[in-house]
Amino acid sequence: MKLTVLGCWAPYPRAGGACPGYLLQAGGNNILIECGNGVLSNLQKHIDFRHLDAVIISHFHPDHYMDLYCLRHAVSGARRLNPDLRPLPVYLPNTPEEPFRQLSQYTDAFLINSIEQLPSVRQNGQNIYEVFFGSIKAAFMRTDHPLPTFAVLAEGEGKIFYSADTRWTDYLPVFAAGADVALCEASVIEEDREYASVGHLTARQAGELAAQAGAARLVVTHFWPEYNLETIKAEAESGFGRPVTVAAEGLEVQVK
Repeated sequence: MKLTVLGCWAPYPRAGGACPGYLLQAGGNNILIECGNGVLSNLQKHIDFRHLDAVIISHFHPDHYMDLYCLRHAVSGARRLNPDLRPLPVYLPNTPEEPFRQLSQYTDAFLINSIEQLPSVRQNGQNIYEVFFGSIKAAFMRTDHPLPTFAVLAEGEGKIFYSADTRWTDYLPVFAAGADVALCEASVIEEDREYASVGHLTARQAGELAAQAGAARLVVTHFWPEYNLETIKAEAESGFGRPVTVAAEGLEVQVK
């Protein structure tokens, strides 16, 4: 499995950067997790968008899905030139209703799937929704964020956990248990810890989550562009107890 960072900034990017986007590749499958502002441009540095097998959107805050509108035009145009090209499956929450309804109308490009309509199991009182992309099993669990939001656990030749946006919850480390890579938001530094109450992790909490999950490696992401990344790295390491990788566009993480 390989994870490539396409964007890591929120709620807007630094110059030349992009909002959240991560390319997961395993077993011949290409899965795009998040499609924030600027992600489509960076995706095409690594693969042709026609080779995507699926897109996962954790929630409908603009910095996580706005480039779906660009991707829609790319895919619909490609399908006009090649009618054999199938609509691209997209998995996302079914609320708020308006963006879900709008994206569902783009049948020229997308096959929209509601995460909440996937088969589910119960774990620690939480619904876990599951889908397979070839050899990759993706599981989704609600996080604590103002909009319906889903963390993702991808299992194939390894295990990758993505926190999405969330306040601290005790069930997230259980969901992420044994991850080879934990990709966790680190939106807030300790100096601004009060702001985390709106639905985010501090960098230190990102480290604590990965440590409690027993993750082999922590990659922090989802950075406020005005922060010093060295501060984020140091605070995440204080929670994790080991070195931490700071996400950047083009970073590739191999899981064997």
